[in-house]
Amino acid sequence: MNQPKNPTSTNVSSRPIVWTIAGSDSGGGAGIQADLLTMNDLECHGCSVMSAITAQNSLCVNLVEPVSASMLLAQLDTLWSDLPAKVIKIGLIANQQQLGLIAEWLRRLKQQSQLPFVVLDPVLVASSGDYLSDSRIDFSPLAGLISVITPNYHELYHLSASLLPACEPPTQNHSQQHNMILAAQSLAEHFHCHVVAKGGDASWQQQRAIDVYVSKQVQGASTLYDNQVFLLSSARVDTTHHHGSGCTLSSAIASFVAHDYVVHDAIVLAKAYVTNGLIHSRAVGNGPGVLARTGWPDNLLLMPQISGVNAQHSHNNVNPIKAPRVAPLGVYPVLDCLSQLTQVLAAGCKTVQFRAKLIDEDDPIQEQQLEADICEVIKIGKAFNAQIFINDHWQLAIKHHAFGVHLGQEDLACANIEAIQQAGLALGISSHSYFEALIAHQCSPTYIALGHIYPTTTKQMPSAPQGLAKLRRYVSLMAKHYPTVAIGGINLSRLADVANSGVAEVAVVRAISHASDVAEAYRQLHQAWLHLTRTRKYLTVHQRNNDGQEAI
Repeated sequence: MNQPKNPTSTNVSSRPIVWTIAGSDSGGGAGIQADLLTMNDLECHGCSVMSAITAQNSLCVNLVEPVSASMLLAQLDTLWSDLPAKVIKIGLIANQQQLGLIAEWLRRLKQQSQLPFVVLDPVLVASSGDYLSDSRIDFSPLAGLISVITPNYHELYHLSASLLPACEPPTQNHSQQHNMILAAQSLAEHFHCHVVAKGGDASWQQQRAIDVYVSKQVQGASTLYDNQVFLLSSARVDTTHHHGSGCTLSSAIASFVAHDYVVHDAIVLAKAYVTNGLIHSRAVGNGPGVLARTGWPDNLLLMPQISGVNAQHSHNNVNPIKAPRVAPLGVYPVLDCLSQLTQVLAAGCKTVQFRAKLIDEDDPIQEQQLEADICEVIKIGKAFNAQIFINDHWQLAIKHHAFGVHLGQEDLACANIEAIQQAGLALGISSHSYFEALIAHQCSPTYIALGHIYPTTTKQMPSAPQGLAKLRRYVSLMAKHYPTVAIGGINLSRLADVANSGVAEVAVVRAISHASDVAEAYRQLHQAWLHLTRTRKYLTVHQRNNDGQEAI
């Protein structure tokens, strides 16, 4: 039978080009071989620049032979002339001469404003324990040329050994986790890049595999998460078949960045990808086996837990009670006008978000008016037996017994989530990326808003429009666990495309607030959405029935 096409797959001709500069693993588990398998699995076109040929199997490395400088440079120049990379992953560099050559080549690209995103996996030792490169290599020439560095626990301390004396000296009272954070921060400062320090090989970590992520400035994302330290924690997979896990992580990060995901997203997706690969890993020889290639991550349970680390390196874990579930939101107007809010409720709308206009918080008169408006909105909502969410002002929502509250990512940093949920309020949270959706998930909200899908003039957004392809990805990850709400630039003409993503609900702003007749605008959107979602449900059931009959 003909298999249905994956709705989120990338056309082969439009796949982004990602390079791997690394060594060849004759056993096929790591190096260029692992990188190309990962890139292809994540819908990229992989190109390879070979730095060394290795004679290895699953048990040992018998010989490492670097390619000549002329061959290395010829590969770089030849590829760039025809297949320039959107992202470059650098793995095994055999010696200092190779590193200097690569650094100089990248520096020329930077001078021409052509430097792509670069991920460095500073490979020193194979999974078998054999050294692959000269352990005395100085990676400093790559400072300012790389975007992310992904050392494992032992590589982290090797690379930071000369940098740590400049930091606060660790004491016996400080934990190994604290020392790992200090080492990662020192690398971030030295190389002027993001750092993902992998904890998979840290023997002191037991039930969890905890990576340290030090972020720098991230374009296309909220500044809230710039220059921060996060712990990315996943359940440790009990397997000896982990050959090539570091190569897989770094090439997965490169692949996700090539698909225009911000680096926060690329890192959490790559960690989930490796976790799933370890779960399904297998033996191919007599030593450690290889990771499975499991496709785009869409299992929320395999995503890492994200914990922020403050200046004292304490964890900001949130373990709130689960927010209440609500009736379907359907078409979900977001309004700042009491009159318009009343009109859509009178037209049959059962869920509205009240987004009060910005006020001067130092003006007591404006503060009083805001509170009066929120009280009136809550009163109107109860009169219509409607679900009214108050945007941002969670203290007033609790005080006046609102149905629910909606928070943006910036609001999460100062809101008391536990107080909101202990008060029994429904909770909606905005997200603009995988990373932000995972942070929202950790607050156990009522729903997660995904946006902004299209360009919007409603408010200034640090993120780029997510688009329909990303929306489908987010829905695939979250829909089994939460009602998903698409928001941002959605109007009647775009409704069908949004519905095809599988998203459960849609939030609309200008399509209603700027209409000459807000009640009629709501009715048209509501009827169109009902038709589209009913049709979608019918087609889904019909497809399942057909699949079941063909299986028989």
